Amino acid sequence: MATTSHSPVAFTGTAASDLLRSSSNGISGIPLRTLGRARFNSKTGSFSVVAKVRKVKKQEYPWPDNPDPNVPGGILSHLSPFKPLKEKPKPVTLEFEKPLLDLEKKIIDVRKMANETGLDFTDQILSLENKYQQALKDLYTHLTPIQRVNIARHPNRPTFLDHVFSITEKFVELHGDRAGYDDPAIVTGIGTIDGKRYMFMGHQKGRNTKENIMRNFGMPTPHGYRKALRMMYYADHHGFPIVTFIDTPGAYADLKSEELGQGEAIAHNLRTMFGLKVPIISIVIGEGGSGGALAIGCANKLLMLENAVFYVASPEACAAILWKTAKASPKAAEKLKITATELCKLQIADGIIPEPLGGAHADPSWTSQQIKNAINEHMDELKKMDIPDLLKHRMLKFRKIGGFQEGIPIDPKRKVNMKKKEEPVAGKTPVIELEGEVEKLKEQISKAKESSSKPPQLALDEMIGKLKREVDLEYSEAVKAMGYADRFSALREEFRNASSKDQFMHPVLMDKIEKLKNEFTQNLSLAPNYASLKYKLDMLAEFSKAKSITEKKVKGMKLKEEINKKLREVLDRSDIKEKMEALEAEVQDGELDEQMKEKIVTMRKEIELELANVLKSTGLDVEIIRSKTKELSEQTLFPDLKSKVQSLNEQTNKKIEDSINSSDLKNMIDVLKLELAKAGQKPDAQAKNKIEALEQQIKHKLSAIINSSELKDKHEELLGEISKAIEVVGGSDGSLKSDDTANGSSSVDKPRVGFNVGVNRSFA
Repeated sequence: MATTSHSPVAFTGTAASDLLRSSSNGISGIPLRTLGRARFNSKTGSFSVVAKVRKVKKQEYPWPDNPDPNVPGGILSHLSPFKPLKEKPKPVTLEFEKPLLDLEKKIIDVRKMANETGLDFTDQILSLENKYQQALKDLYTHLTPIQRVNIARHPNRPTFLDHVFSITEKFVELHGDRAGYDDPAIVTGIGTIDGKRYMFMGHQKGRNTKENIMRNFGMPTPHGYRKALRMMYYADHHGFPIVTFIDTPGAYADLKSEELGQGEAIAHNLRTMFGLKVPIISIVIGEGGSGGALAIGCANKLLMLENAVFYVASPEACAAILWKTAKASPKAAEKLKITATELCKLQIADGIIPEPLGGAHADPSWTSQQIKNAINEHMDELKKMDIPDLLKHRMLKFRKIGGFQEGIPIDPKRKVNMKKKEEPVAGKTPVIELEGEVEKLKEQISKAKESSSKPPQLALDEMIGKLKREVDLEYSEAVKAMGYADRFSALREEFRNASSKDQFMHPVLMDKIEKLKNEFTQNLSLAPNYASLKYKLDMLAEFSKAKSITEKKVKGMKLKEEINKKLREVLDRSDIKEKMEALEAEVQDGELDEQMKEKIVTMRKEIELELANVLKSTGLDVEIIRSKTKELSEQTLFPDLKSKVQSLNEQTNKKIEDSINSSDLKNMIDVLKLELAKAGQKPDAQAKNKIEALEQQIKHKLSAIINSSELKDKHEELLGEISKAIEVVGGSDGSLKSDDTANGSSSVDKPRVGFNVGVNRSFA
């Protein structure tokens, strides 16, 4: 086979890498550019060879012919597809920044007027600009957590690559995880700052809708985290310090990502970062959400831009979980402690990088310079550590977060702060809501009174039960807020121990209980929830009184009907009617002599006894009271005697009250109450004996106190005066005399019938 050869002189200056070496076409050592210029023919005696290179589209990467002069870093920076935007992004005004628009509009209007009229408005413009700057300063120095969240999510906020191209002299982006595909949501690469080489990696958001879709809104898939992991190993092998930039709402949580091992990829990154032997700095430049941010955030130093946020769950997600509505996100943002200032206090973040007024997007270059200064400062500190100290430093940073140890007393000031609860106690009804229910029930009761119908008993019982529960909750909250919880618990335990030993409570313990009760009652007005407690107590007392009156009224009506029915049955009996008719006939026919008076008295006694027997059969306690006392007390002949009786009653009551308030007798009464409470409805024999012994002791003490006083003499003297007065009146007023007077008994005992029902009801 014939071969064609060319003199090597023809290819002088040609690089070896530019030569095409192939044995298939019989050509050896032909430069590529020579093949590209034109076809050539080589004729021999047996055949000819024709070669032609197909024209293809010129590639922009890796070496563009015309690099963009606006991007610092030279040609190498163009290895990244990240380009400056052709158009400046439109300004976006956040909701809380709208008050500044009025000042901006005024400044624009004044400048426009100055240009149109040619007049000098320099002073007015300067004044408005000063006002604008002051308003901007006031606004951005008093930002709420949710406002900082909105700034961190600002669409014009500089991204990871914006900062990297601003702070590095050279930057080369590295792609792919070598296991799947290149995730554009995480960008990695090598760059230099002041001649020092670093491995950069971070979340990359888009600057417009098209870029956000391409970057998946900064939410990485498992391929992105595995790409970061590959670069971590690369940096660890070559000794490059690592700088990570965090700006993501979280890892991409779709079905495919979970199938590809999203959680495993994040966990692998966390474990690996704790074993890397090079310094690591993480900077939160926007929002850092959940494990998606932490996967590249296990660093020796965690720095945050002033308006960046770092959270385990977004405020909207937290509000939807806890308050069942995303509208509570401002409250959730405050409770989550997600701002740079709060995280530095909790020692989660290690430093705050300042931002210009208006946020990082107001002056991206200045912000990038602050990031560069922070990286240089902290890297100088970390590079001084040897590898064991560096690993220990990283481990201790995370070990101290949220750490606690049992047995160490809590600082009293911190303990008090921990007890503060701004949220309402579980189960409590707000006073406003309770007021509506109370007013509604009051209207129902008023309507029932006006129409003389039965009050809404069921609603009343439900309201009383609810108010009792509310009062218990309010008292519990007041006890905790005023710091009495420990003292009440200690006394409760002491009382429980004394009760378990079946012995009388020691007077000292009773005094402790009484003193604590009085102290708490006196200081109750200082409780933070005193207003709601007082309102609920007043409502409970009012409704309880209404219920008591209603019950008494209903029972009284029933009892009255029953008594009237029984009385009619007695008076309608045939034997009683016959006796009464016969007696009336005798009175009408004859004169009212002594014998007739005796018959009337006898007949009256028989009727009284019959009525008493009938009423006793219904379960009522019947007491026959002599009516003469009432007649004498109502007569004007004995005003002095009546006042003496009243005075003696008051003295007796006061003496008994003073005796009961004495320490010994009061303690005995309190012990008796406690024993009755312990015994319950069915006391055993031992409890009965204790109770009876205490009752006898109290009775003896009271009897001794009264008998030893001058009250006994006054009482006997007053009885004598009453007896003499009755004897005088009995012979002169012509009233009926009973047999008891002849027997020496006082006519105070003349009868009337009274009915005592139970201990709290009486009818006469």
